[in-house]
Order: sequence, then C-alpha cells, then structure tokens
Amino acid sequence: MQTLSFPIVTIAALLDSINPCALSVLLLTIAFLFSLGKARGSIIRIGLIYILGIFIVYLLIGLGVLQALTFFGVPKFVGKIGAVILIAFGALDIVQGIFPKFPIQFSIPKSAHPKLAVFIEKGSIPAALILGGLVALYEFPCTGGPYLFILGLLHDAGTYVSGFAWLMLYNIVFVAPLVIVLMIASSETLYRKFETWKKGNMKKAGFAASFGMIILGFIIFFL
Repeated sequence: MQTLSFPIVTIAALLDSINPCALSVLLLTIAFLFSLGKARGSIIRIGLIYILGIFIVYLLIGLGVLQALTFFGVPKFVGKIGAVILIAFGALDIVQGIFPKFPIQFSIPKSAHPKLAVFIEKGSIPAALILGGLVALYEFPCTGGPYLFILGLLHDAGTYVSGFAWLMLYNIVFVAPLVIVLMIASSETLYRKFETWKKGNMKKAGFAASFGMIILGFIIFFL
C-alpha cells in the first residue's frame, strides 16, 4: 500500500501550483491595482487576501472530497486510482499545450472573465477574498490532478482527522509560489520583468510540470 511522505506531498503540491489559472488572475489583479495607483503595501495586502481565498476554498474542497471518500466507504485502492488520474491530467495538459484548440480545456473559461473583472475592479479586501475563492473553484478542474492523487493516498493511509494536517501542508506548499510571485511582482519594475519572463517560459514550465505529474503517477502506481 502506498504511504504518504513529506517529499510526495510537497512535489505533488508544487506540480499542482505551476498552472496559469491562479497566476494569471493574480498578475491581472496586480496590473489593475498598479493602474489605480495603489502603493506596494496595498497591492501586497490585497494579493495576500486573494491567495488566502484560494487557500481556504482549496482546503474546503479537499476536506469535502476526503469526507465523501470516508463516508461512502470507498475501497482502499483509491491511491492507485489517484495515480492514474495524475497520469491522465499530465497527458491532457501536454496535449492541450501542443493543440490549443483541443476540446478539453483546463483553464478558466473566457465566459468567466467578466465576472472576475467585477471583483478586480473593486480593489477591496472582501472582493480579493471572493476573487480568490472563485478562482479556486474555476481552477480545480485545471489543477486538480495532483490534489485528487494526494486525497486518494490520504484515504488509503489514515483517518479523516490525520488527513487534515497533510491537507494543510499540501495547500501551504500549493500557494507558496503565488506568495513568492506576489512579492516579486508587487514591484512595478520587477512586475514588467516577470511578465516578460512569463511570456517566454510559462509554457515550458507547464510542460515540465505535466511530465512531472506523469512520472510521479507511474512511480506511485508501481510502488
């Protein structure tokens, strides 16, 4: 039976975090706050609240899925299923990157952009929290592969109560890159440089994360 470990949880969370969904909206929020003439301190505060919204909703999703698996007595081979899902998500991410018009899209739909813009336009703390929560809901289909994999291992490895600490660790690692990007991009000069880097390298990072998902999935499946 597969068991959870700090490296497995950390690697899965980092693979999950390298996605354009939350990062793109964060950068859009920062750019809009710059246009309003907000000070760096205000941008960091609103950005952290946005990330907190993502953290809370993602944690609640994880607790809900874990509770459902426990309540319905799902068999203990869920970890294997999670590994297969991880491989499938990684493969679909690669296909989507190669074929942009592929019918299955793991991204925030364009129809949602006007709704997100409403919250960005407010530029307030409650709006940032709600925006983060909405982005977490929208991005879960885009980034949920590693998360479902870890939830499968959690169901296999322990109780609902012990799983809470692992979920906290996963979600802290998941949002950590967003915090780092916020601290860098909240400087307008560094923001411009980061945007330039993102245009040339984000796709490569996405491919690397997708291959990482596939490799991790195969390793865990055959353990």
